Amino acid sequence: MNLLVSMRYLVALDEHKHFARAAQACFVTQPALSNALRALEKEFGAAIVKRGRTFIGFTAEGQRLLESAHRMLREEELLKQDLSSVSGRPQGSLSLGVVPIAEPIAARFASRLHALHPGITPVVRSMSSQDIEAGLENQTLDLGLGFTERVGSGYAHLHTLAQYTEHYYLVRKAAQAGRQGIQLGAALSWKEAAALPLCLMTAEMYNRHIVDDAFKRAGALVRPVLETNSILTLSMSALSGAVCSVMPGALVGAARTLHELEACPLNQPEIQTPIGFMALDSKRQSRTLEAALKLAKDLEWLRQAAMHSGSFIY
Repeated sequence: MNLLVSMRYLVALDEHKHFARAAQACFVTQPALSNALRALEKEFGAAIVKRGRTFIGFTAEGQRLLESAHRMLREEELLKQDLSSVSGRPQGSLSLGVVPIAEPIAARFASRLHALHPGITPVVRSMSSQDIEAGLENQTLDLGLGFTERVGSGYAHLHTLAQYTEHYYLVRKAAQAGRQGIQLGAALSWKEAAALPLCLMTAEMYNRHIVDDAFKRAGALVRPVLETNSILTLSMSALSGAVCSVMPGALVGAARTLHELEACPLNQPEIQTPIGFMALDSKRQSRTLEAALKLAKDLEWLRQAAMHSGSFIY
């Protein structure tokens, strides 16, 4: 039995919560994955998986083994990077979890990181805030980009690097297409926006919590006509003219070439949300993470991103 391979199967099962999908992700057959997990159970003398017609979950012993699996695979990755990297030239992958509203910023960051360090392969995943925090804790993620205000006393082992402050806009079809891309319209209050047919993010997204709180503070009750967890749908739905979207500046900047749209700053109340990087507070960091954190501390990359997005991210 190859212990590291079996541990990868265990982690894949935890990620996919399904035997067949976990096997597919590991490029093996389902019987091969199941046999490897049974071999683990035999090796450690304890049941690992709660078995039924479908995947149910892990036993207490299985959960303990899963935690060890994450540490072992993390240590393997660190060792590979240490052995393959030379001074100033880190090699290996960097797993970055990002909340959907910050995807345009994460894409520019990952591109800049690779340009500076061609040996680094960034892997950018769009995730909810909860999944990012869990991924940092169990070390399936190296770095997160999201709402730093969530990282309070409950996440003392995470440290943050502030990047920018997000502002919000009502995005709708303009009365007349502009010549320079998306137009900046007159400011609207959140209460005025609540009276319009709105497309908002779905309830499980932290962005929706922020938006709902803004409407509540404005004394407005809002019932969206469309909900989505897709940033593409959020921006594209406004093009029909029948729906308006509430969007943060980073997404408005990404849609700057859409001449048919206008973005109206939302105020009363003024909502400012801090966005930043998050990483596990650990003495042992990968070479790729060290390089990424160094770039994150140098906000020149962000200034360049702001220039490309028409400064909507500020």
